[in-house]
Amino acid sequence: MSDDQLAYYGFLNINKPLGMTSHDVVARVRRLLRQAIGSKKVGHAGTLDPLATGVLVVCVQQATRLSDYAMHGTKQYRAEITLGISTETYDAEGDITAQVDASAITLDQIMGVLPQFTGDIQQLPPMYSAIKKEGKKLYELARAGKTVELEARPVTIHNVEVLDWQSPQLTVTVTCSPGTYIRSLAHDLGQALGVGAYLSGLIRTRSGTFSLENAVELDALMDDDKWQQHIIPPRIALADLPAIHTTADQWQELVHGRYIERQEDDPSERAFAYTPDGQLGAILQQRGSHWKPNKVLLPQA
Repeated sequence: MSDDQLAYYGFLNINKPLGMTSHDVVARVRRLLRQAIGSKKVGHAGTLDPLATGVLVVCVQQATRLSDYAMHGTKQYRAEITLGISTETYDAEGDITAQVDASAITLDQIMGVLPQFTGDIQQLPPMYSAIKKEGKKLYELARAGKTVELEARPVTIHNVEVLDWQSPQLTVTVTCSPGTYIRSLAHDLGQALGVGAYLSGLIRTRSGTFSLENAVELDALMDDDKWQQHIIPPRIALADLPAIHTTADQWQELVHGRYIERQEDDPSERAFAYTPDGQLGAILQQRGSHWKPNKVLLPQA
């Protein structure tokens, strides 16, 4: 990879605008990259629904192969939940399926049921979601009028903090594991209170090391002639992951698919190998007393 290409190797922390899909944002960044170096290698780490805003991590160049690791960190959201109304999608996009008077619900009642939704729990995903069942996405089956049995998935909700309660709107901060559906949390909370609820607003304020405070606005990015300066190198974005730094000889071995010896103080099982000049260049898997190159991201140091 040339020096010019290395300048575009990493992640963008973008504040996704309301109404856009994650794919829409990726398409815009792809256009910028194609104009800059002729490459179209862009993806994202963790989808946001069109009605959600906030942190969207966009992967550029070889960082697309690191999307799973960019998604590994804890997520934090600011969510607005409207009580008394249920929708088929659990958010404002879906048709209303039930509506009742929720004016009698008190903050004490809300605080009383919230502990049900914290810790390690089993959560049913929304029927309108991108999870696949028998090769089809759930929302595709739902739109076709097909009903399938949903399977609960393990998630961890570290904390739900009430920020505001102005009946029927409840505003909370949710800190949770990847894969948690805040739409499901809103729906389940409404069911526990006996009045129904839907997610009426959502902002992702943090995803791993990426925070909303440091996110760039999409329009500002598109208008910036030096937009690549907003790209966060993998060595910074993934600095919390286990790593080893290779010598020139070790790196050449890895580039050619050969094992290198593992040291006693190395991380166990998996590590991220950095090139001699400090670039995140490979993902390694432990094989006995050696490291095997599982993914080589940079063929040349």
